[in-house]
Amino acid sequence: MIKDIISNKKLIAKLAKNDFKQKFAGSTLGVIWAFVQPVVTILVYWIVFDKALNQGTQGTKAGIQAPFVLWLSAGIVPWFYFSEVLSAGTIVLHEYNYLVKKVVFPIDVLPIVKAVSSLFVHIFFVGFTILVYALYGFGFTPYIFQVIYYSLATMMLTIGLIYFTSALCVFFKDMAQLVNIILQVGIWATPIMWNFDGMIDKIPGWLVVVLKLNPMYYITSGYRDSFISQTGFWERPVLTIYFWCFTIVMFLIGTHVFKKLQPQFADVL
Repeated sequence: MIKDIISNKKLIAKLAKNDFKQKFAGSTLGVIWAFVQPVVTILVYWIVFDKALNQGTQGTKAGIQAPFVLWLSAGIVPWFYFSEVLSAGTIVLHEYNYLVKKVVFPIDVLPIVKAVSSLFVHIFFVGFTILVYALYGFGFTPYIFQVIYYSLATMMLTIGLIYFTSALCVFFKDMAQLVNIILQVGIWATPIMWNFDGMIDKIPGWLVVVLKLNPMYYITSGYRDSFISQTGFWERPVLTIYFWCFTIVMFLIGTHVFKKLQPQFADVL
């Protein structure tokens, strides 16, 4: 499968470009909507948590070394990418069913298409976040290049997951709704709007372990390490090893299930 992906890299790039344009085809503002919605979401969370509930979030802000809006942005930008790819990737085989039914088309590249398509907006927001941090007086440091590493790590994680979910969604259409519910819960289970380090003394030990088992904890913490605390990923060896073990296992499971069920996709769709 990896060999097929590499040999079809030009096809993936072309399909990803078309997929990105197709999302907003027919709308007046077109692809601008891809950037407007995340910005509005960040503004809403910032107003609610930093302004409207200012007094109630002082404990959450404890220990944060940057303005709350910057801290929030660093954690939510990778989540936007993760949730977009997982949600869209789960239904990719239904969306491209006309290609699935073609005998000679390499359908195992379709999950990759969704991951690459959503990468365009993610790159924009990473650049935008770097600009905002610079305007707030945060200097450019070598640690910022870690964002490339964490972006690729997020991409690898989501690819393994959507191979699994997209294959199951062919036979169990409710999988898409299930994934959306998991994402709704996941954004609160991941320390994006709340400060894990500032609340760790108030959380039971077993719950701390459970929350850290969430692979997106590693990613969101990594983005904040890159932008704010200037901590290298090699300084978190246990979390790094765990994340990559989880990602590799998920990729192997996802691709195995996809290949196992692939012969029946055309008949069911």
